[in-house]
Amino acid sequence: MDASDWDARYEGADLVWSAGPNAWVEQIVSPITPGLALDVAAGEGRHALWLAERGWRVIASDFSPVAVERMAKLADARLGARRSSLAAVVGDATAPAPVSDADLVLLSYLHLEDAPWRAALDSAVAALRPVGMLLIIGHARRNLAEGVGGPQDPRLLRDPETVAADLDPLPVEVVSSQMRYRSVATDQGERQALDTVVVARALSQSASRVAATAGTR
Repeated sequence: MDASDWDARYEGADLVWSAGPNAWVEQIVSPITPGLALDVAAGEGRHALWLAERGWRVIASDFSPVAVERMAKLADARLGARRSSLAAVVGDATAPAPVSDADLVLLSYLHLEDAPWRAALDSAVAALRPVGMLLIIGHARRNLAEGVGGPQDPRLLRDPETVAADLDPLPVEVVSSQMRYRSVATDQGERQALDTVVVARALSQSASRVAATAGTR
């Protein structure tokens, strides 16, 4: 789907995504001291709004202008005195990020084919300050056969070990790479969705220099 397809989808519904944050985002991010966050492919801003309400400064980007406009209106309605802490901007996940010193970069259910996916990872890592956190959440490839929901195209899906391998050439350290199970209500009753959840940290400046030196040998 391109930006115009997503524009049409956002225009056709009050909310495409749920109003609250994803369970894994809430669980992993809640203990962290707020700083600067970049929410990539933020959609209507459910995570960006949640982060801003908890004291984060947030830049939230999406390539759908309709989604970004809706996010800004929701921020107007929900954030009150904290409205200035959230900037909603039109931007492509595969393009250079608007910041380079984020404490947190979030890629939540961003499903792309290999080349744009690697470009999005490059951009996300470049947006981090040293030791900043990259949090990646997505429907696992195993979800096709064992779970429910999400894209049905295997080219867009990655299990945890695949995401960890994709991050290996980049200046980050993978802290955890897990398959997590999420209960979903369906017409056939409650089922389990399989999510890939990966946490990585940008290397410190000294570690980045060591890695760069090693790469030239």
